[in-house]
Amino acid sequence: MACEAPTWWVRPGLEPVDGRLTIAGRDAAELAREHGTPLIVTDLTHIERQVRALQAALDRTGMPHTVRFALKAQRQPEVVALLRGLGKPGTGASVGVDVCSPGEVAWTLRHGWRPEELSFTGTNVSDADFRTILEHPLRINVDLLSQLERLGRLAPGRAVGLRINPRAGAVRSYVPVGYTSDEDAKFGHYADEKPTKFGIYAEQLGEALAIARRHGLRIDCVHFHICHQMLTGDLPQLATALTGAAAMVARLVDEGCPLTEINVGGGLGTPLQQGEEPLDLDAWAALVERHLGGFGVTVAVEPGEFFFNQAGVLLAEVVTVEDRLGVPFVGLGAGWNVMPLRFVWGEFVELAPAIDPLAERTQRVTVSGHINEAPDLFAEDYPFPQVSEGDIVAMLKVGSYCQAVTNEHCLRPPAKAVFLGPA
Repeated sequence: MACEAPTWWVRPGLEPVDGRLTIAGRDAAELAREHGTPLIVTDLTHIERQVRALQAALDRTGMPHTVRFALKAQRQPEVVALLRGLGKPGTGASVGVDVCSPGEVAWTLRHGWRPEELSFTGTNVSDADFRTILEHPLRINVDLLSQLERLGRLAPGRAVGLRINPRAGAVRSYVPVGYTSDEDAKFGHYADEKPTKFGIYAEQLGEALAIARRHGLRIDCVHFHICHQMLTGDLPQLATALTGAAAMVARLVDEGCPLTEINVGGGLGTPLQQGEEPLDLDAWAALVERHLGGFGVTVAVEPGEFFFNQAGVLLAEVVTVEDRLGVPFVGLGAGWNVMPLRFVWGEFVELAPAIDPLAERTQRVTVSGHINEAPDLFAEDYPFPQVSEGDIVAMLKVGSYCQAVTNEHCLRPPAKAVFLGPA
């Protein structure tokens, strides 16, 4: 049965013009022909717009705040150059960096950030990792008692942040690809009733304080990451999680910890499919202020996907159109090595033809890649219009993680890249 094309993805800078998909004012099919495929096209203007929208929402609360970005989500030099240029260090317009490994620390310093603009939050951090990180005066958050003990031995008397786990989180209510229910997929959550590898629990705060005192550590930050792809409808979950987190913060304050920052992590969402609306940033910011503003310290936030998701589009050539036992297959000249969102995180990815992107979807297809592995499928039983070999197909909202996680399995090279927008 035919169905209408989804339109949730249309925005300024990503829209059909005269029946052709355009990205930052450029014709997608022409970009693919000019540069070759697979090709990731990144709209830098959209990234800047997302950063400024978040900063403005926080400004309206009156809270002291700082905005960072998660380097693990996007580290392309052109993107980090844009972000570095948004404001001078220490100003309200600037953007700091959330890093999670010694390699990310080094990468960020090479690209112009000062150590004091970085916030390190890793997991299962080794002595060797800590020794490298401790060469720089950056903020360090630890997420396990054993990590706190390790840091105390290596750097007694240092300031340190605690990553806490309030046993609750705000995670978008959708079923990832490959799971039968949202409950089945909760292995990937950061904070839940199910034990995770992240964060110090409320029952462990006493022991954490004892370790800190034994080594003379000053706990000056509380960090938590409790969201994933959160939209407006998930804000009640966030309220519950913030209630638990605020109680843990209050205990640390009562114990005399000289807090200067509460870091609420990332996980702010963007629409992924038809029917979803963008996150109400003012409602999110007001909720954060209501629970944490009373502590009178800087509130930090460090998104990745919120800044980058919708800025990136992967263009791939249709190399195969074939009926296989009654199932139409559309084979692309791209594989999971350059677009791993479905394979690593189980996320749905919308596709659209570069020519006539809003064409009626008249068939249900399997979209497959060119990696020589059976799971290399981008979509199954997916409504799609008629396409021909040689056409260009766009995979939407692939601006975060894809380039960071790309690999050369089967010796397939990384996707080419084009960056459009501010110089």
